[in-house]
Amino acid sequence: MELANRLRKRQKHLRKWARRNGITCYRLYEKDIPEFPLIVDWYDGEVVVWLFDRSRSDTLTEIDNWRKLALAEVSAGLDVLPDHIFAKERFRQRGLTGQYKRIDQFGQTRIIEEQGLKFEVNLSDYLDTGIFLDHRNTRHLIRQQAKEKRVLNLFAYTGSFTCYAIDGGATHTTTVDISRTYCNWAIRNLGHNNFALNDNHRILRKDCLQYLREAARRHEQYDIIVCDPPTFSNSKSMEVTSFAIERDYPSLIRACVKLLAADGTLYFSNNARRFKLDQSTLPSNLNICELTPDTIPEDFRNQRIHRCWQITG
Repeated sequence: MELANRLRKRQKHLRKWARRNGITCYRLYEKDIPEFPLIVDWYDGEVVVWLFDRSRSDTLTEIDNWRKLALAEVSAGLDVLPDHIFAKERFRQRGLTGQYKRIDQFGQTRIIEEQGLKFEVNLSDYLDTGIFLDHRNTRHLIRQQAKEKRVLNLFAYTGSFTCYAIDGGATHTTTVDISRTYCNWAIRNLGHNNFALNDNHRILRKDCLQYLREAARRHEQYDIIVCDPPTFSNSKSMEVTSFAIERDYPSLIRACVKLLAADGTLYFSNNARRFKLDQSTLPSNLNICELTPDTIPEDFRNQRIHRCWQITG
């Protein structure tokens, strides 16, 4: 019961820390034991588990037996019944579902609390749940900086950065995502926090690259821009054939900077494992400071779960 013991100790360590900080959802385990390559997140009494390949040579029977063993240890270690555990697979196989695609239809949604705000999560139907726990510190940073600011949230997913910005006193927010599902989800998240959509707080379903071009022509300006793009996308809704962060980040950052007001700040992040930001590909007048160590939360042992930069003109 090595995995169960590890989870039990980790939960005991993090529980008081989470309560002190108003956090109900956090990471408990990330591939700490070689025999158990999985990720375990705690969602206020329920558990989401992502299972990864253990060995390329495992048969389907061996995979099934290992899966049952791993989930049984999660149940025992966290004292959670099996029907409160939501398992998702990230095995290497053809046709693996992308992270934003629906993978089930159970509709296991609930409201969780994070640092004084409320968010809707779906534990069952997508590979991800609706909130990226590794950006908890970054969201708090935006809240601290947002008072009386105009904030643009690009690739906004379910709008959690926007909620933090409004809570921090942002006078205007524009939230942009290409997905109708996630724009509607963002609208609900604002509602869960009693924030109203109006002329000052907009949610737009649009290709973010297209929005940046159109906003530049309209001479829009923002004091804070949050840009957390996907590693790769070939969505049919995009104007371009594909987007790849390692290839396209220079043009993306330049487009964002065009919308920055005087003394404005771009917070740029991504989770591409091999990403390197080459400053020679960007305008020489930019001030670029990496914030990654400060944006990784205490519950994440993986210090490269994402990378984050503060960029000013």
